[in-house]
Amino acid sequence: MRILFIGCVIFSKNILELLVESKFNVVGVISKDDTGFNSDYYDTSIIAKQYKIPFIKTKNVNELPILEWVSELKPDIVYCFGWNSLLGIDFIQIPKKGVVGYHPASLPQNRGRHPVIWALILGLTETASTFFFMGEGADDGDIVSQKKIIIEKEDTASTLYDKLIHESRTQVIEFTNQLINNQLIAKKQDHRLANSWRKRSKVDGVIDFRMSNESIYNLVRALTKPYPGALILYKGEEYPVWQAKIAETPYSNFEPGKVLKISESSILVKCGLSTEAILLENHELPETIQVGDYL
Repeated sequence: MRILFIGCVIFSKNILELLVESKFNVVGVISKDDTGFNSDYYDTSIIAKQYKIPFIKTKNVNELPILEWVSELKPDIVYCFGWNSLLGIDFIQIPKKGVVGYHPASLPQNRGRHPVIWALILGLTETASTFFFMGEGADDGDIVSQKKIIIEKEDTASTLYDKLIHESRTQVIEFTNQLINNQLIAKKQDHRLANSWRKRSKVDGVIDFRMSNESIYNLVRALTKPYPGALILYKGEEYPVWQAKIAETPYSNFEPGKVLKISESSILVKCGLSTEAILLENHELPETIQVGDYL
């Protein structure tokens, strides 16, 4: 089975390496130069060069020269894992077995943008590693493989990302062999159960100390590295927070945002209602901050 691979993030790197090392027939790779859009960007043409696989770089796979290049490769299947734009119908119709995409969420629920980040921000306790056949819509095609992923309270964007990669490696080997042997049975999505997450904006990553300590904790762990970090706005400047811990304080009559204690690099801040507080354990706030200041 002739596989064309599309992708430009760390997840793409892991799966492409797996396919090549497992001796599957990868006949072409599509990557792109770093545009700054993906914080986990990886140029998969590096792997293509290493294994002497034909490759091309483009921002738009739907352009005529790209369609012609893909057609000449005669792929049986296309794997599109880690690409931030939709494939047009002219592209999708080229491979006879279709195009398999990836979405780290429990489809048909939670279609759309930033599934890892939103799952953590919302405090979900589980998500899924989902491969599906791509169509003209977003994340709405028949499911090829889906495995549940438990989200622990301690999970961050980085650890959840690693869990998804680990589970997906087993899935890819399994359904690739099923495709080769014409044994794959895809499952239709129930569109009545679907919702779609919106694109995250910068303001979604700003900490407001009127939020509960749990909401702040979830925001921080969702936006920690490889993402840009949850932000504190202080005296007109932006300061990222990389790690936080839920805390309590006896001062129920103190206002949200008040600095209660500073210990080495940690800062305890009043937040939410009643006795809630948040301990900022890893951050880039200035050393000039003192107890009694407001963030």
